[in-house]
Amino acid sequence: MAILPIDDADAQRGSRPNRPPPRPRPERRPPPRRGQVWVPGYWEWSVRRRDYVWVPGRWIPARHGFHYRQPRWTKRNGEWMFIHGQWVR
Repeated sequence: MAILPIDDADAQRGSRPNRPPPRPRPERRPPPRRGQVWVPGYWEWSVRRRDYVWVPGRWIPARHGFHYRQPRWTKRNGEWMFIHGQWVR
């Protein structure tokens, strides 16, 4: 699980979200593709904009023997942290 640590100086410059991400945007899921896994869209924090930006859903190649854990946001110690999607056994 990849969690992005950010120090206090970064937080003051807007590197860290100070609020939860918006609800996911509705997306039309395309028909299934052989050998592909659908990763739905998600909100990503933009340091430049100091706001969330939408990353649209996409297909990625499947990995035999693994399942894909979707990217997600979680609140830890009072701060919002982004956890990247990853393949797990």
